Amino acid sequence: MLINNIPIVKPAIIAVSRDNFPRALSENRRKAVVGACKKHDIDIYESNIVVETEKQAYSAVEEVKKAGCNALVVYLGNFGPETPETLIAKAFDGPVMYVGAAEEGDLIAGRGDAYCGMLNASYNLALRNIRAFIPTRPVGMPDEVAKNIEEFIPLARAVIGLKNLKIISFGPRPRDFLACNAPIKRLYDFDVEIEENSELDLLESYRLHDGDARIEAIAKDMMCELGANNMHPGIINRLAQYELTLLDWIENHRDGKTYVAMANKCWPAFQTQFGFVPCYVNSRLTMRGIPVACEVDIWGALSEYIATCITQDAVTLLDINNTVPNDIYDNDIKGKFAFNKDDLFMGFHCGNTPSCKLVNPKLLHQRIMYNSLELGKEPDITRGTLEGDLIPGDLTIFRLQSTADAKLRAYIAQGEALPVATRSFGSIGIIGIQEMARFYRYELIENNFPHHCAVAFKHVGKTLYDLFKYLGVKEIGFNRPKGDRYPTENPF
Repeated sequence: MLINNIPIVKPAIIAVSRDNFPRALSENRRKAVVGACKKHDIDIYESNIVVETEKQAYSAVEEVKKAGCNALVVYLGNFGPETPETLIAKAFDGPVMYVGAAEEGDLIAGRGDAYCGMLNASYNLALRNIRAFIPTRPVGMPDEVAKNIEEFIPLARAVIGLKNLKIISFGPRPRDFLACNAPIKRLYDFDVEIEENSELDLLESYRLHDGDARIEAIAKDMMCELGANNMHPGIINRLAQYELTLLDWIENHRDGKTYVAMANKCWPAFQTQFGFVPCYVNSRLTMRGIPVACEVDIWGALSEYIATCITQDAVTLLDINNTVPNDIYDNDIKGKFAFNKDDLFMGFHCGNTPSCKLVNPKLLHQRIMYNSLELGKEPDITRGTLEGDLIPGDLTIFRLQSTADAKLRAYIAQGEALPVATRSFGSIGIIGIQEMARFYRYELIENNFPHHCAVAFKHVGKTLYDLFKYLGVKEIGFNRPKGDRYPTENPF
């Protein structure tokens, strides 16, 4: 699996020094941090300029930019110069982290006071309205600082990705699908561009690709991926033509942006006009790092792209869909897993999850659409879903959303997909999240979140929480542990 739609982070480190502290103290401590980074396999560019003045701040930034660096660590080897160290972030125009040096023993000639300096650095960043990342424990020994840098890199990758992202959408939302309402104003705050198109534009482009010589190679790749689980080989050429259509549209419309995500119409008229269900194609592009959100869910596509950047892995978009029946819970879950029935739900979508994240995935037809469009007939225009249970293991569900009045809101919850058969259809899994019932009522419902959630197949809640704070999100919900009351939770 090749993910080539996300940035490669090239971090640099710039040490700063207050002029009444020994410059060598900051310089030597910086060298020790770089040495610790090498032990952690972190390739970091080391600026040899120790910044004490404003002029040096601009020179150091120019140096790391010329070296091709796109993320920056400002390192307080001692107290640090308040103005120059904050101007570094302003001049760099990219993700910046501030960290400082812990003391090493000599508290006379070798004391640096970075513990104090970090307070003034944060205050001065706020005075200048400069956005920067400060980790949970920003002052530490070289190995601890290196671990902070390691945690900073996924966040930096998401920030760089968003700054260079275009979301391409096709079609209005399906009728009565207000849950996917997508006020786009706040996208521009992240430097994300949005291109909204009619599904007629997509249909025209699809028809213009009829007979394209490149379709054959894509069809062969699809058949290779599906193997014996290709239940509808007769639909493959149509799906391959559609995949080629999307890929060509991306290349012709990314314009000044480097990365792309999509939010596309997929029902109800899609089947009758295109002649298939697009889910499998959506899954294939998502597996390659180009998320394609269902039902024109623009903020869902954005959330999926964030997960792709952070994990460097395939992701998916699922409905927080249905409860787990009592018989499945009693027979397969109770007493075997650390979840009670209220902690469980089924995450589902028609067939959009990448094959690498499904157990025994099969190309099938969409049952709900079949019942309304082809009931009693051999499936034809409702073919194209990729179905299977989610692979068991850790996952994180989350969503970044703009409300109708253009306020940013997000939620995050870590859990796991259980190795329990769903006995259902679509891309689906039984998901366990501690205190899910309360989270569902007092976070998701109370704060009017839609039913779509992005799914990362790792525990990445810490990075997401730090990222959302960095992006300026004020309301970040999470599944509160038992005894930790939600603000609107009934206390009786």
